[in-house]
Amino acid sequence: MDTLTRPAQEGTAMSARDSGVTLAVHDAPQCGAVNDILARVGDKWSVRVVMSLAEGSQRFNELRRGIPGISQRMLTRTLRGLERDGLVQRTVTPSVPPRVDYELTPLGISLCDPVARLGNWAIANIGAVESARAQFDLKLDHTKL
Repeated sequence: MDTLTRPAQEGTAMSARDSGVTLAVHDAPQCGAVNDILARVGDKWSVRVVMSLAEGSQRFNELRRGIPGISQRMLTRTLRGLERDGLVQRTVTPSVPPRVDYELTPLGISLCDPVARLGNWAIANIGAVESARAQFDLKLDHTKL
């Protein structure tokens, strides 16, 4: 990762914010990888599955009952993606029928704190976001007149 000092844009005055600010410049492959990971961990169902598994190992139907609104297909796809990314471990116990349990890996456990913090931030700021949306929508409605 290289660093770059950003010059003032042509035709604009240089502000204190622009002077000497060091920006990280990422190469395209690294940004693509970060985007892929953020897409996985920021996905609505992935967050719900990870937080459900934070309570401990669960079977498929336990997870499905604990996550309202998720379909069997979506839960299957989400678990496969999380397993592929190393966040969830699937354990099959030979029996009739086979028992399948899902649990977080150490990498998955390390995701719980940031996800919980983001969730807490969202809860703490629901009112502010709803107010901003209402103001924006009101302005948008006035421009249509």
